[in-house]
Amino acid sequence: MDFSLDFFRGKRILVTGHTGFKGSWLCRTLIGAGAEVTGYSLPAPTEPNLFSLAGLEGRMTSVPGDIRNFSLLRETFEKAQPEIVIHLAAQPLVRDSYRIPRCTYETNVMGTVNLMECVRLSSCVKSLLNVTTDKVYQNNEWCWGYRENEPLDGFDPYSNSKSCSELVTHSYKNSFFADGRVSISTARAGNVIGGGDFAHDRIIPDCIRAQQADSVIGVRNPCSIRPYQHVLEPIMAYLRIVQAQWEKPALAGWYNVGPDDCDCVTTGELVELFCRIWGNGASWKNQSEADAPHEANFLKLDCTRIKTALAWSPRWHIAEAVEKTCAWTKVWLNGGDIPAEMDEQIAEFTDTDVVTC
Repeated sequence: MDFSLDFFRGKRILVTGHTGFKGSWLCRTLIGAGAEVTGYSLPAPTEPNLFSLAGLEGRMTSVPGDIRNFSLLRETFEKAQPEIVIHLAAQPLVRDSYRIPRCTYETNVMGTVNLMECVRLSSCVKSLLNVTTDKVYQNNEWCWGYRENEPLDGFDPYSNSKSCSELVTHSYKNSFFADGRVSISTARAGNVIGGGDFAHDRIIPDCIRAQQADSVIGVRNPCSIRPYQHVLEPIMAYLRIVQAQWEKPALAGWYNVGPDDCDCVTTGELVELFCRIWGNGASWKNQSEADAPHEANFLKLDCTRIKTALAWSPRWHIAEAVEKTCAWTKVWLNGGDIPAEMDEQIAEFTDTDVVTC
């Protein structure tokens, strides 16, 4: 399949969760491609936040709203008349899901129901992607990657709510869109890193905060293996899926999006890599917690399906991903031009000329 960002020029696109880390990178990419973007989301969850730094205000329609508010979401659909919907809105943190399980389920499950209901009641949507997570699978701590046909049964409230979000999507697809009028897929992506992630309880933001404080980086689970990848890897995979199922509805389905096996590293290895690339004497220590809530120790994806069906493959290895993250962060710390840095990274990733939106 020939993938090009030119496909999105002039397309009306609704992105939920657009003020988050992934959402901001996605919107910057789409606006640069010439799309008409509407975002629906709560205000950015951190301060500072990438949505503000990315220069997106005034370049897209941004609707402040809770995904649990069906009436406002429906009103947004009616005004935007989106042809493409990319659903990112979520409570995205495992540890927070132990603290606020009810809110996590309401957001991640009923939020998906609200979205699917809006699509059901609309006539404009042609391509829909629900972004979930690699943690949707029943994790048996296997040493091989999970495939899309493995059982869905996330352990913690976040992971389990995303498993439920997958099931909601499957049910709506079978019950209301069997005629094929809307092409629907889900994408199960691994852990992402990149410039502009200011969330708590994420390893690279924790590394950066430690450097700002001139302190040693504390690592909770240094031996856990995760499919880390630069944020542009899943972003471009999402857009590839959206385009593919628009042009050929038979390609709609369920897709894993993760790095190659050589880039599935332990958290300790990732932090060691960060320290080497960052320089300035950065160092880390093991801060394992005996009474910490359950998190998977080994998690890896088998991405054969998206590679075969859509001719997708990862572009940047883990060292390049960390290098790009450090480069972005140093531009930010030095008061540099963040939109320009993002556009340059997008252009380098896609082998295109820099387009400043």
